[in-house]
Amino acid sequence: MAGMVPFTNNYSDHSTREGYQFEFNCMRCGNGYSSSFQHSVTGFGGRLLRMGGDLLGGEIGSKASQIGWDAEWMRDGTRGSTRDKALAKAAQEMQVHFNQCHRCGQWVCQQVCWNNERGLCTSCAPRLDQEIAGMQAAAQVNQLHDKIQQVDWTRDVNYRDQAVGRCPSCMNETGGGKFCQHCGTPLAAAPAQQRKFCGNCGTPTAPGSMFCAECGQSTA
Repeated sequence: MAGMVPFTNNYSDHSTREGYQFEFNCMRCGNGYSSSFQHSVTGFGGRLLRMGGDLLGGEIGSKASQIGWDAEWMRDGTRGSTRDKALAKAAQEMQVHFNQCHRCGQWVCQQVCWNNERGLCTSCAPRLDQEIAGMQAAAQVNQLHDKIQQVDWTRDVNYRDQAVGRCPSCMNETGGGKFCQHCGTPLAAAPAQQRKFCGNCGTPTAPGSMFCAECGQSTA
């Protein structure tokens, strides 16, 4: 088809009144390439005429300014065909950086996402050396996970007593010990032989409590 313009959905139009420019993106990795800026003759010429007309003034200046406005209006009015020509030129310029995968239909960048050996994109035909490297790294992570799981990392960690994240006295982080690392306030529960019990109901009482939390009996 003579008027066909390739790249239908992987480009962005960054054109201005000064000219045309397009950015083409790889549909796999997103890498972008910008085409060369194409100056717009009508846009630039119209702006010069408008500026010149404003400087000249009078009837001649008014006519020149009007011609400038008409030129810019014509640029917008003929933007369809003019823009298509600019897009076709930009697509031809950028096509060297892209290949279309005939398996999935995606336009992908030649540098990163194209497998020359297979003639397909790397989504459809991954590069084996990269896949092997990735699988080896994943296997190492899995093996490390299994080996680390076999090590006792809780030998020196007090996990039986109730943990306190912030000291109730100074409100700083406790450090995970039996006493606050900032103010020394006792945090861990006392050993079983030192714990106190309510004389009325026998419920263990918290250190420093004045009344039993179960029956309300005074612990003094």
